[in-house]
Order: sequence, then structure tokens, then C-alpha cells
Amino acid sequence: MDSLLVAADHALRTLFAAPRAVEPTPAHGMVEPSLDAAQKRLAGALMRVNHVGEVCAQALYTAQAAVTKDAGLRTQLLDAAREETDHLAWTQQRLDALGARPSLLNPLWFTGAFALGLVAARISDRASLGFVAETEKQVAAHLESHLKRLPEQDLPSRAVVARMKDDEERHAAQARASGAIELPAPARAAMRAAAKVMTTTAHYI
Repeated sequence: MDSLLVAADHALRTLFAAPRAVEPTPAHGMVEPSLDAAQKRLAGALMRVNHVGEVCAQALYTAQAAVTKDAGLRTQLLDAAREETDHLAWTQQRLDALGARPSLLNPLWFTGAFALGLVAARISDRASLGFVAETEKQVAAHLESHLKRLPEQDLPSRAVVARMKDDEERHAAQARASGAIELPAPARAAMRAAAKVMTTTAHYI
């Protein structure tokens, strides 16, 4: 029951409350760049996609923490979720600065990611960690692609994305060090396909 209450609290905070970061944004102190309309639109769309990714991260980690019976793993997952809350706040700040909005489908993204987290966690802790490792690996690659697409002069957004990429790679390494299994190729391919649908949709909606 306690785990379910924690999960419900995380869902409500993620979807309906302003996220609060523990660490200051990597963009702190940077001057907002002068972007033309097309550049601002692109940067805003990319940061909206990244914000969706952080909404999904909250759902995944919360679901997995709710299911595992390993207290150490639960702590590890919740610690990672707290770091992802920083990312959520930082991407929201960039959306605000760019005059962009979060995805209108965030409740749908959260629900889908939460369901996937539950399924992975119910298979086994090692499968759950494997899902974390593969997710974070794909997210890091996705963030790397955004660093190539963001306007060069949008240094605040680039700083946020670069820091997020470093954190996601660390989360993946921690999952592997904790005993993650490698997911089968069809599962990895399905995850990439689902991520493609989500990122393409969130770019606009």
C-alpha cells in the first residue's frame, strides 16, 4: 500500500505540479540567446520531446520501485527518479524560456511508461534493471542527436541536454553494475519503435 501511495504521489506531482530541482540548472547564469522564429520553434520542440522523456522516466522508475522487493534496488531506483526530477524541472525551465509548452499528451505518455515499468519489474529485478539500462542507452543516443540539431547559439538548452546525457549514461552504467540482463533484440527493437512514435508525436503535440 505504501508503494502504491508513493507511486500515486509521483504521478500527480509529475503531471500536475511544477517540478522543483535540487540542483541548479546547468543553464544557470547563461544569457538567453537571440533566436529567430524558426530556431526558437525547433529548440522548443526538441525540449518538449526531452520533457516528455523525463515524464516517462518518472513513470518507469516509480513503477519499478513500487514492485521490487529488494530494498536496496528500490532506493537506487528512487534516487535515480529524484535526479530525473531535476531534469524535468530543467526542461520545463527551457520550455518557459523558449515560449513553448509541454506535450498535451503527457498523461498518456506517463501511463504507458508506468505500465511498461510494471511489466519489466514483475518479470524479475534483473529484467527490470535491463530495461533501465536499455532505456537510458537509447535516451543518451537520442540526446546526442539533439545536441547536433539544437541551434548552436542556444547555449542554455545545449548545456541542459549535455548534462542530462551524462546522467542517463551513468544511470545505465549503474543498472549494468547492479546485475542488469541484456534484453533480447526484439525487445530492444520494440522499444526503439515505441520511442520513435513518442518523440515524433511529442515534437508537435
